[in-house]
Amino acid sequence: MPTLLHARAETPMLPLLDKSKIPAHIAIIMDGNGRWAKSRRLPRLFGHRAGITSVREAVRACGDLGVKVLTLYAFSAENWARPGAEVHALMGLLQEYIVRELPELQKNHVRLRAIGRLEALPGGAQKKLADAAAATERNKGLMLVLALNYGGRQEIVDACNRALADGHAKIDEKILARYLYAPDCPAPDLLIRTSGEMRLSNFLLWEAAYTELYVTKTLWPDFRKPHLYEAIAEYQKRERRFGGL
Repeated sequence: MPTLLHARAETPMLPLLDKSKIPAHIAIIMDGNGRWAKSRRLPRLFGHRAGITSVREAVRACGDLGVKVLTLYAFSAENWARPGAEVHALMGLLQEYIVRELPELQKNHVRLRAIGRLEALPGGAQKKLADAAAATERNKGLMLVLALNYGGRQEIVDACNRALADGHAKIDEKILARYLYAPDCPAPDLLIRTSGEMRLSNFLLWEAAYTELYVTKTLWPDFRKPHLYEAIAEYQKRERRFGGL
């Protein structure tokens, strides 16, 4: 019989999950920070800051459940079009998160890495990301992947260009896959989008070809462990066919 994960005292609504069917890789489009702040008549920055608590909850929950990889869509390539003050604040929050959370990541054996066109990030953010990645590279627990200045189309273009630069005259799926930003990561089993929007928003377009999608109307700053468990419970009800019958 499959082993069941029982609800903890702090999450009485936690569904019973089949531990043998926990997704190895979960990806999350963290949407709704702005709407969360607007509904409270607060500046958008308050929504982004509140979302950090949800990140912490998701990381802890995935680590507890034995998820191997958690990929978070933290800053898209299109987000540069937002007001300069908001972008500046987001980059500051990124650096704050890395510094503040690094001790807990180390304590829980989390390995941190980032994907995207990282060279366009501010120098301070690049350095803190690189330092944190180096500090956690030997950790054997959850791999936390932050997608920063990331776009799925851009990733495919970059992969093709790197393959061509290495002398490949013809590119097939196997070759292209080797040049993705994180070729050693498995494709996501489950992709969660908060806030109710029904689109991928240029996130993991190649990797998510056969990923199970789950959309919740919950805004990201309100997303907590029970919401994650509900998404996994729904995932466990599905039959994955990968294009087959």
